[in-house]
Amino acid sequence: MFEPTGETMIIEIDFNSDEAIYIQLTNQIIMGIAADSIREGDSLPSVRQLAENIGINMHTVNKAYSVLKQEGFITVDRRRGAIIALDADKVRALEEMKKEFQVLLAKGRCKNISREEIHALIDEIYRDYESGRP
Repeated sequence: MFEPTGETMIIEIDFNSDEAIYIQLTNQIIMGIAADSIREGDSLPSVRQLAENIGINMHTVNKAYSVLKQEGFITVDRRRGAIIALDADKVRALEEMKKEFQVLLAKGRCKNISREEIHALIDEIYRDYESGRP
């Protein structure tokens, strides 16, 4: 849990999940950005502070921050720490999304999920982000 913009963002880690903790943390921060609870220019907690707040190892937080930096969601400043700085390279982001969508849509097609159902699902997810709840 942390307060980057005056709001409290709750990080929930499922310790029983098969998904690695650093991936859960990375994804929740990305979802926080998408829901606008974390904004461009906001500072994330220090690695030590976030690890203590969530009750996880500092190396796990560091790995999540490294992934976020590599994927263009944060920059690291010596004085301010990890800062939300979204990558301006929209073309690259769209190409990466396309690759991920290709796999997801292939899985959906194998399960007989229609184009209409997929569009409805995407619309629902966008509405959730627009209302501030990912």
